[in-house]
Amino acid sequence: MTGACLTGCKKKDMSLKLNEPRNIKGVISYKRSFGDLNEKHLNIAQTIGISPIASRTEAESMKKKLQHIETNDLYQVDSLTHSIPYLIPGAARLLDSIGNNFLDSLASKGLNPNKVIVTSVLRTKDDVKRLRRRNVNASENSAHFYGTTFDVSWKRFQKVEDEDGRPLQDVSADTLKLVLSEVLRDLRKTEKCYIKYELKQGCFHITTREN
Repeated sequence: MTGACLTGCKKKDMSLKLNEPRNIKGVISYKRSFGDLNEKHLNIAQTIGISPIASRTEAESMKKKLQHIETNDLYQVDSLTHSIPYLIPGAARLLDSIGNNFLDSLASKGLNPNKVIVTSVLRTKDDVKRLRRRNVNASENSAHFYGTTFDVSWKRFQKVEDEDGRPLQDVSADTLKLVLSEVLRDLRKTEKCYIKYELKQGCFHITTREN
């Protein structure tokens, strides 16, 4: 009886350890780790991106240069109010990598799956005109014009529900932000992108360095 109990307890303890979050360090400072200035974003965007476009209709006619993005297994696209869901291929691949690496990292740390939420993508001239009516500080020459740039929220995440309907424990936004910061730091270190931490907007402003 005692041996059986010990064996059962050990198995239970191992199961608990597998579900415990581990190795979550984040970054020393969000501002310092993701401090790429707008000039860097703009310079690479103008070099590898498209020319600014006037409207969504124009974007839809540029299928050779732009890729339409939508909610999938890797990320959630927010209800976009001042941008449209198009990116150049390099930026679309980067977004896929972020979503995939984030899910993998959560799994390796024993955390339940969550998807990143994309809050802003390609902005047309029409979008910026409307945006400036609400925010006079909105840039008239943003990296978002070039299809190279997107924003990912660090405040909100999309919980992935269990396929069998089992209730999954929630993971706090603060913990998810730490894990996401590790994923983004690694991609930035390999010179895949420039990243700026946006405090007021609650997002990471990300520009691909590959076309």
